[in-house]
Amino acid sequence: MTAAPARRVLFHGVTGSGKTSAAQAYAAVAGVPAFSADDDLGWLPGWSGRPIEDQYGIAAGIAAQDRWALDSAYSSWRDIILARAELIVFLDYPRWLSLGRLTRRTIRRIIRRDLVCNGNIETLRRALTKDSIILWHFRSFASKREAIERIRADASMPPALSFGRPRELAVWLAAGAPRPPLSNVSRRDNEA
Repeated sequence: MTAAPARRVLFHGVTGSGKTSAAQAYAAVAGVPAFSADDDLGWLPGWSGRPIEDQYGIAAGIAAQDRWALDSAYSSWRDIILARAELIVFLDYPRWLSLGRLTRRTIRRIIRRDLVCNGNIETLRRALTKDSIILWHFRSFASKREAIERIRADASMPPALSFGRPRELAVWLAAGAPRPPLSNVSRRDNEA
């Protein structure tokens, strides 16, 4: 018998790893609502950052819900999410993969003028500034990988799954996204 999907899941990985797509796919499989750190918490129109106090309040509201899939958690409010998560899914892909995905996504969004992050548009000008998402990938890659390792090493954290390739994630989702057996994880016990 396969274990049912977790009700509250945090996806974590480096910029460009596909966290949003993974969280949305999980939400469809598990029948839970999906939330986006960038859209729902981080950004306002005009590429204005939402005040941290507001982000904290929104994160607390999401965490308090009985069911959710969240595509990331900023370090400033990650503790709220981790306290309620039943499972963490790490997209621990090689840098070349996440950077390639991010570059293709950025180019596609620029060409198609896709609306992202609460109605904002990625532009070539923005892609070439110090605020570039591609530069952010380089600036944040090491710290995000370190955060993954810290969370993995912390026995008080929720159970975690780690995928090193997109195909591994796809197989797990196709199998119904079962919870990992607790005997295979050295993490705190899940809530009932």
